[in-house]
Amino acid sequence: MNFLKKLFASRESYRKNYYVFAVTCKRCGETIEGRIDLDNDPSVDYEQGGEVFRVRKVLMGANQCFQRVEANFKFDADRRIIEKDIVGGEFVE
Repeated sequence: MNFLKKLFASRESYRKNYYVFAVTCKRCGETIEGRIDLDNDPSVDYEQGGEVFRVRKVLMGANQCFQRVEANFKFDADRRIIEKDIVGGEFVE
């Protein structure tokens, strides 16, 4: 019984780490929110020596525009943003 308490207690104490961002579509002006799961989404960039992680997110709004907005992020080993760029929109700061 004590084993089960420890098992479920560890799940409750674990918190997901997300990076939330917003973009504006260049075509229609709609603001779209995106989210990066910092534990699962980043991929290691081995060309940079394994110390850099990359994430590519393609977002599409809910209105009738359906334009795709591509956001690219580069993170360091501690999951802090090094650089970001976007195609088809602009970041909302």
